[in-house]
Amino acid sequence: MIKVLITGANGFIGKNLSVRLGENKEYYVIPFTRENTIDELSEFVNVSDIIVHLAGENKSNDEAVFENVNVGLTEVICNAIRLSKRKIPIIFASSVQVKMDNPYGNSKRAAEKVLELLQAETDNPTYIYRLPGVFGKWCKPNYNSVVATFCHNIARGMEIQINDELKELILVYIDDVVYEFLNVIDKKRKIGFNSKVQPEYKISLGQLAKHINSFQISRKSLVIGSVGRGFKRALYSTYVSYLEPHQFSYMVSKHDDERGVFVEAMKTHESGQFSYFTAHPGVTRGGHYHHSKSEKFLVIKGEARFGFRNIITNEKYELFTSGEKPEIVDTVPGWSHDITNVSSEEMVVMLWANEIFDQDNPDTKQAEV
Repeated sequence: MIKVLITGANGFIGKNLSVRLGENKEYYVIPFTRENTIDELSEFVNVSDIIVHLAGENKSNDEAVFENVNVGLTEVICNAIRLSKRKIPIIFASSVQVKMDNPYGNSKRAAEKVLELLQAETDNPTYIYRLPGVFGKWCKPNYNSVVATFCHNIARGMEIQINDELKELILVYIDDVVYEFLNVIDKKRKIGFNSKVQPEYKISLGQLAKHINSFQISRKSLVIGSVGRGFKRALYSTYVSYLEPHQFSYMVSKHDDERGVFVEAMKTHESGQFSYFTAHPGVTRGGHYHHSKSEKFLVIKGEARFGFRNIITNEKYELFTSGEKPEIVDTVPGWSHDITNVSSEEMVVMLWANEIFDQDNPDTKQAEV
């Protein structure tokens, strides 16, 4: 079993990394938090196989705190490694602010030098990551992460403050940070200083707020953007993580008539919309055709007869499906289509259309009988 010492284990990155390591029985996490003593830190180093040094101070009105914590803890770790006479790989979460002349950045650069000296003297494997802004679940809002603050406030209907909409941020996602650290732990990365987490994302404050606001609005409009890949995927996941339990669900409109109900569930600008409808026994729905729109039907409860007719040749075709044997049925432009519940129970059908319904241009023409 590999024993991984994580300093700052209760922090944002520490929590995410600890959970991931805990999912693998090959690892045992040794957490160092503010509740532990300096003497305990030295003891933890002695029994560790690898160290992930995340603990640090990044916000204080007392400049001495940066030196005492960021540099002091690093010195304790390095001295303990020397005394152990072992080579214990160490991952250090530094900051891009080392290039800036401020107390926090200066203390991080000083801590880097302590680690560089350790490696030069003992050849101890050292990995230094100058991280930009890290965002993701469990990051503390209203502290030092604008993404966390925006997600937290917008999810609660609270105001956000933007002093410069054009100000550009460089960000990395927590899952990518954890993935990179896991690769080091698994010995899949070469020793390196100023190592980078990829991918990095660049975005302005104004665009960041716009994206997060769109997530909030989508719960009413039902129109969700492209959140399946890249930055938008990471940002959407982060936004959702700031919802309070009573916000985990939201209502959508239900349209009732004598045939059954129709409910729109989700809409996308690029990939159409998703709905479902019901039909009472013997009820027929549809009876129209489209010029361009296409749809997919999936009966998930009951039995259905689909009827098709080519509006030019009058060719007809029918097929039967049921919830017992899932089968996707496509509608084809130029063919009218209807669906009849031929079972003795309510029929429930999932529906996807390749475009959002446009009231002004519905592309839905009633077919002649």
